[in-house]
Parts: sequence; structure tokens; C-alpha cells
Amino acid sequence: MRTYRVAIVGTGGIAAIHADNLARTGGRAELVAACDVDQGRLDSFAAKHGIPNTYLTLAQLLAEAKPDIVHLCTPPMFHIDQALECLEAGVQVLSEKPPALSLADFDRLETAQARGGAQFTCVFQHRFGDASAAARQLIGGPGFGRPLVARCDTLWYRPDSYWDLPWRGTWSAEGGGPTMGHGIHQFDLLLHLLGPWEEVTAIAGRQARATSTEDLSAALVRFSNGAVATIINSLLSPRETSDIRIDCEFATVELSHLYGYSADNWTITGAPGHEDQVAAAWNGKPLERGSGHSAQFLAMYDALDAGRPLPAGADSARQTLARCRHLRVRLHRAVRAPRRHCPRPPVLRRHGR
Repeated sequence: MRTYRVAIVGTGGIAAIHADNLARTGGRAELVAACDVDQGRLDSFAAKHGIPNTYLTLAQLLAEAKPDIVHLCTPPMFHIDQALECLEAGVQVLSEKPPALSLADFDRLETAQARGGAQFTCVFQHRFGDASAAARQLIGGPGFGRPLVARCDTLWYRPDSYWDLPWRGTWSAEGGGPTMGHGIHQFDLLLHLLGPWEEVTAIAGRQARATSTEDLSAALVRFSNGAVATIINSLLSPRETSDIRIDCEFATVELSHLYGYSADNWTITGAPGHEDQVAAAWNGKPLERGSGHSAQFLAMYDALDAGRPLPAGADSARQTLARCRHLRVRLHRAVRAPRRHCPRPPVLRRHGR
């Protein structure tokens, strides 16, 4: 097994999670460089995580550190151009979400990937726990039966101070509110479990926060397999939770967690008359490993070792991005119904993938 040279670009809050999880990969990764435009923050980050080389520009990092993989931990508006720069240099890219702010930008990324030998993948760490792998295999099969109806909620809370960073809450920098920046992880897992979506009807609104983007959204989604799901994304919910429920012919699959899960966060309930069948199917699967960044990193290294496409790669990331882009609504001003005093968000309807 090869040890990969890894660099982190952007040393804000999420970068520490990447550095800590790289240290948990059992020697599969060597963190050789970091890059940031803020020299003081960069130096502090490098000292804390024992990173030998620091750079103020991505171009210099690529030329001198010669990493195998670059982790993009920068604000969302920088992801696409930095990913293109890495791909054109033949360097693998692992980007924080969202992978791009528009499907047109994502087209550019796929074109660059097709031209060279490097690949792009996005951080969708919830796909990589053992329980999600087991659920994905059993949903739609003889163990659990066909999926029928589902619910996917990302109900989080962010105070006004969360938006003190000038790029947060803007369309140009984030491409949306909780739909693109928060609920995207849960919906990506739902897609991973249920497969491609066919149709979405959605509303999005700005209820309480002084942002340009939405602070909540709700959607009704129909999947290619016929399943129907409701999806709610909120940053206004004091009791925070991240929930998925999928009702199949023979079983209900439930996941309740916040930012990551273990097998204990999953509940499987058999339909009357199918309890033993469902329990045997679920308990026969390995369930030791929880979700997390290190699990995705290891899956990436295994794919590179074997010459396979990267997991959570461009094709599947596009499916998740497309749904989020179709759901979100631009709200440049409050929209109010006549003779009412409460905001009434407009309705967005989109059909197709």
C-alpha cells in the first residue's frame, strides 16, 4: 500500500478536521504542506499539526511540494478554480462541499478531469460508515424490500454571529444557505441509499436571519425507483438533529445523529411478520466503523491503489449538486402575500435530473 503526499489548502476551521483525520489513516498519508493567504494563521496551523512546508499561493505549493492529493478547505467560492488548477497539474483533488456553485462550473471541472489523469472527489463522509453500506445493500433487495417513502431532515441552529464572516450567507460566495452548505450531506446520503432522483418540488425562504440566501428550505422529491421523500433543511432549529427515515416494504430504516454516526445511531424495524427476516439481514452485516473523514480518506487511497474511480467522485457529486441547485431559490427581497404580515416564500418547481 502506498503512502500519499497530501497538502491542505485553506487553514480555517474545517482544515483542522482534515489534519486530525489524516493522522488517523495509519500511515497511509503524509501531510507535507499547507497553504493560506493569511501568514499568521498558516504558521499557527502548520506548527500545531507538524506540517513542514507552508505556502501563500497554490501555484507555489503545487510546483514545490509536489503533492499527490490536495484537500480544498477554502471558502466555497474558491473551490472550482483551485480544483481546476490542481487537476491541470495532475494532482488528485478532495474538495469540501459544495464542489461548485453552479452546474456550469461543474462542467468545467469534469472537462478538466477528462483531459488528464487526476480525479476529483468531494467530502461526503456519511457515505462511508459500515451501517450506510449495509443499508444501501439491503434497501431494494429481498431483505428490506422496495423503498416506498422517506424523510430527510437537517435541522440545525446557527446564531446571527455565525454570519459575521463576510462571505457567509451570500449567493456569490456560498451558492445558497442550508440547502447547499449544510443539508447537502444528509441529502447526499439519501441519494447514496435510494439512487438517482427524477423530480423535485421545493420552497425556500428567509425566515429569521439577515442573509441574502435562504435560512430554510423544504422539498418533495421523487426518485427513479418510485420512492418519494420529504426534505427539510434549517438553520433555525434550537434542538439540532440530522435524521433520515426510509420505509421499505419489509422494514423501516432510521438514522438519527448530528454531525456523524456510529451503528448505535441506526434503528431497523421489521414490518409485522418480517421481523426475523429483517433482523437477520441487518445483523449479518459488519457494522463496526462509523462515518467520518478518515473513512473516506482510506476509501480514496484504496481506490487510487487499485486504479479505480474515486468514491464520491464527479459523477455522483454532480447528482447531489444538481438537486441542491434545483431546490434553492434566490431571495433578493422578502416576498409577501397581499394583506399579510408573514413572509411567504415563493415556490420553485424543477423537473428532471
